[in-house]
Amino acid sequence: MVTVLVSGAGVAGPVVAFWLRRFGFHPTVVEVRSALPFGDGGHAVDVLGPAVQVADRMGLLDAVQAARTSTETISLVRPGHRTVDVDVSALVTGVSDRHVEIIRGDLVRILYGATHDDVEYLFGDSVDGLTDTGGGVEVTFASGAARRFDLVVGADGLHSRIRDLVFGDVPGHYLGGYLAVCTVPSESPLNGRMLALNTVGRTVGVYEVGGAGRARALFLFRSARELPFDHRDLDGQRRLLRAAFGDLGWQVPRLLAAADHADDFYFDAISQIRMDSWSRGRATLLGDAGYCPGPAVGGGTSLAVVGAYVLAGELAAAGGDPAVGFAAYESAMAETVRQSRRIGPAVLRTLVPLSRAHVLLLPQVLRILAGLPRPVQRLLTSYGGGPAKMLDSVVLPDVPHTPELREGA
Repeated sequence: MVTVLVSGAGVAGPVVAFWLRRFGFHPTVVEVRSALPFGDGGHAVDVLGPAVQVADRMGLLDAVQAARTSTETISLVRPGHRTVDVDVSALVTGVSDRHVEIIRGDLVRILYGATHDDVEYLFGDSVDGLTDTGGGVEVTFASGAARRFDLVVGADGLHSRIRDLVFGDVPGHYLGGYLAVCTVPSESPLNGRMLALNTVGRTVGVYEVGGAGRARALFLFRSARELPFDHRDLDGQRRLLRAAFGDLGWQVPRLLAAADHADDFYFDAISQIRMDSWSRGRATLLGDAGYCPGPAVGGGTSLAVVGAYVLAGELAAAGGDPAVGFAAYESAMAETVRQSRRIGPAVLRTLVPLSRAHVLLLPQVLRILAGLPRPVQRLLTSYGGGPAKMLDSVVLPDVPHTPELREGA
């Protein structure tokens, strides 16, 4: 049986492990965290187009839809003026008929639940070294353990350890902004609304998660230059966030105070990973590790789900041969990844206003667009596109006939 080490138990890792196991491989998933952030952990993500289809083929669509968020309206706050409400559900379905918004922790819980009985998981450990011997990969773990695998898949995100080990330093392509997310107390029920404040170069959003007085705060801001920070230094990241938003009113002081103590605080540059190839020898990259389109702006969750399905299918069709399977995977995903790189900058421009005029016009434009018939919405959004439109263009291959897998292929 062909053994595959998958690094990362977020979204892409469990999906590729599910399909690899279905096709007769033996996957092992290693995850640096000792426990996964189930429930309302993480931010809201979109499962779009063919990613919905993958969930359906996994038998998980009902569970995913049952866990979808309740956010139906964005209330654009305008201090000194009347709040503008936008029907966000109408706006998204106008572009794609296949869409589920779900908290990332809920999605991870569902994917893990579908795989933990059949897939080996190693929690609280990480890959420390890789040696491709030609006939396999010798892996050393941070725990000191050593094992051999036939193939390695890096599904470990924007700051991928597997990418570093296989390709060396691959700098992100900075898109001009930063994202922060954390859980905060909810002052009052939001009843399916997301509150959003837009100013020039900055956006703040608050939406309800998990009930019990909990909400998620989302911060986006522009910076003409990259800010020096360590992605492991949470206190330093909080200082950068406060420097960017500390002069705003509304609920921002309360949200920043909560961010100072949030145990799920997340902060990162909005960057893309751009590589000519995601594979080398017996190792390949999946999702954000190989082709991150930009956190919160590029449909990365759905792209990772689709990539995981395609990778597993191509490896199965190749009988476990990495030279054939990895090349077919990259070829199948190349155009979709290329399109995704164009989306991030455009979405960032929409989410974070560039000018005072943009701040004033955005609520009116969104409200008008949301009220138009779906065919008109599709026409008006077809030129700029977006993650939903880009992913709707993907046609998933059927589940392949699986040839005999070759040990050490």
